[in-house]
Amino acid sequence: MLARIYFQQQPSFLLHLSSVKINVSECINISVRNKHKLDYSRVPKLKEEDLDEQFVRGTGPGGQAVNKTNNCVVLVHKPTGIAVKCHKSRLQEENRKLARNTLITKLDNFLNGELSIEAQERAVMIKKSKEKSRRQQKLAELKAKWKEKEGLT
Repeated sequence: MLARIYFQQQPSFLLHLSSVKINVSECINISVRNKHKLDYSRVPKLKEEDLDEQFVRGTGPGGQAVNKTNNCVVLVHKPTGIAVKCHKSRLQEENRKLARNTLITKLDNFLNGELSIEAQERAVMIKKSKEKSRRQQKLAELKAKWKEKEGLT
């Protein structure tokens, strides 16, 4: 009874008494592992009328299965002229999705430069590695001071 009153007052929680599960209806965005937020607001959106899509025969190992099927996707963004060729999968639909994702990444790098998602990820990785090396250097200095104090060196 007490739980029912509490959950009636808190509308963001749902209580399923049969399985005793509590589901949060509002997504609370708490980033515990990732302190650094990436700005996805500048990522370009693809318009289908701006794309020229062709299906060509793939190349590489696989023999007849590769040579006879048109599952390699060539995607060209007409306004910028950026072209992407994708033949990572045997499935044409999967290659279409992968080609679009690759094209979005290339467009983002081309249009946004240092504000692109890849550049932001690189900056985060560089910052993390600098912080890690700083901590290692600090620990090495503390260890050297301790050894000097104890007379071990």
